[in-house]
Amino acid sequence: MRSAARTSAIVTIALVLAACGAANDAVGGSGSTSEPTGESTGAEPTLADKAGQMVMAGFRGLTLDEDDHFARELQDLNLGGAVLFDYDVPSQSLGRNIDSPEQVEALVSQLQDLAPTPLLIAVDQEGGSVARLKPDRGFPPTESAEDLAALDDPMATSEAAGQLAETLASMGIDMNLAPVVDLNVNPDNPVIGGIGRSFGADPTTVVEQATAFIEAHHANGVLTSLKHFPGHGSSTEDSHHGFVDVTETWTGIELEPFAELIDAGLADSVMTAHIVNQDIDPDVPATLSELTIQGMLRDELGFDGLVLSDDMQMGAITQEFGFDEAVERTILAGVDMLIISNNIDEYDQHVHRRAVETIIRLVDDGTIPMARIDESYERIQQVKERIAEQRPAGA
Repeated sequence: MRSAARTSAIVTIALVLAACGAANDAVGGSGSTSEPTGESTGAEPTLADKAGQMVMAGFRGLTLDEDDHFARELQDLNLGGAVLFDYDVPSQSLGRNIDSPEQVEALVSQLQDLAPTPLLIAVDQEGGSVARLKPDRGFPPTESAEDLAALDDPMATSEAAGQLAETLASMGIDMNLAPVVDLNVNPDNPVIGGIGRSFGADPTTVVEQATAFIEAHHANGVLTSLKHFPGHGSSTEDSHHGFVDVTETWTGIELEPFAELIDAGLADSVMTAHIVNQDIDPDVPATLSELTIQGMLRDELGFDGLVLSDDMQMGAITQEFGFDEAVERTILAGVDMLIISNNIDEYDQHVHRRAVETIIRLVDDGTIPMARIDESYERIQQVKERIAEQRPAGA
């Protein structure tokens, strides 16, 4: 286990960066197209092509054909990913994307057939209370992180996660937005500990359990995402609903599971948290914070892989920042792919186009350097190449 001194050093450096007010060095100019153009013609991908790849989109539909609005978005915007849900929050109804294993397999196939560039298709299937694929729709039952950890048997976790990953792979789902590696610092946390999403309060236990979970997914050709960086386990509020400040509750020990799993080469991707820690960055939540994402995650923990935002439409973002500012800050912070679920308060069929067009404009006006977009594009394509290589034959 990484020493407490190492963790303390990471936090100290982050605080020094914050005190110094680390500046954004972005310099401008893209020389690229200023509108989404859809599928590339085989030439070098344009700025519009790359901007589209940086959006993982949520949508409505149990099936898709070429006349559907989202199908046109896939083609026109060259979207990078799609995230599936069983429940549609705006309409408070089931049947958004998930009805049966056969239906999901067909939907995933339709998505990939319609997309000009292979999609990264993801789902939140942690197990327990956060599972989009439920037994009443014909999927195998799952166990929560809390329940698996209580068995104190990594082999049992591996078996459970293996069944879960096999289910995802059989339908063509590429990434499980799991495991949660937040420490159960606050057992009453309404969005983590209080609903069984954490493997525990001890970093050693969390790393052991998460390792079993991740390796079982890899054996089935499915990638995973560590969440929620830099640690959501001490919060007392739910960032889905609004501003969450962990300044008085967060400690450096919450970095340890991320650090250990990154060092072990088990971090396929990392998802950010929409939490504010004023000791690290006094101005913005972690997702929008260059001090947190570039400073802590990339520079100090050494993670150079794919960083996903948590849903950009959650209250912790939308109640504090305008859409364009949130997109700008998130990309400058070092996030590669913005999850826009379209599944919080309302369904906006234009939101994904707005995100892509915002990215293009921010590059064209010099706010975001093209090199920053290129970094994210390369990370996204590397993950997609790995998925293609890793998936077992016939899956």
